Amino acid sequence: MGAGKSTVGQALAKRLQWRFEDLDDRIERREARTVPEIFRTAGEQNFRRAERDALNEVLGELRNGGARVVALGGGAFVQPAIAALLAAARVPTMFLDAPVEQLWQRCEIEARQGTVRPLLTSKTRFCELYQARRHGYLQATARIQTGGRSVRAVAEEIALFLKKKSRGKKV
Repeated sequence: MGAGKSTVGQALAKRLQWRFEDLDDRIERREARTVPEIFRTAGEQNFRRAERDALNEVLGELRNGGARVVALGGGAFVQPAIAALLAAARVPTMFLDAPVEQLWQRCEIEARQGTVRPLLTSKTRFCELYQARRHGYLQATARIQTGGRSVRAVAEEIALFLKKKSRGKKV
């Protein structure tokens, strides 16, 4: 949470001239309710099922061609079923990292602007989630530092990484 997945993802997609998609938006369309509503009425387990199904759908579309930057929710990557889908698809994944204090501050600002994060209940809980998820995040193809950097600089670093990775390989 607060790493900049959607903001950086949009900038990266624009830079690469690819389509951008936030997986939460797809989930909301498929479920005909918001992510906070899904958590509140159906629980986290049902949200994770919807998340897995939505990602599976996106990956199916990618197999049929086209390039896309997809922002996954903060808890998606550490779910074993989702990690397995990503590994099987062999798509590059990025862990956007920053000091936990900076991530917390970003989330607080977003909360004051009306962003609702169902698992953001306290700073203590936030730090616990970050530490619990960190090992899973480190399984990403690359770890990109976002702390104190502009969105443009982060997107540029990822674009260069993808360019190097794709030389001689299909990305």
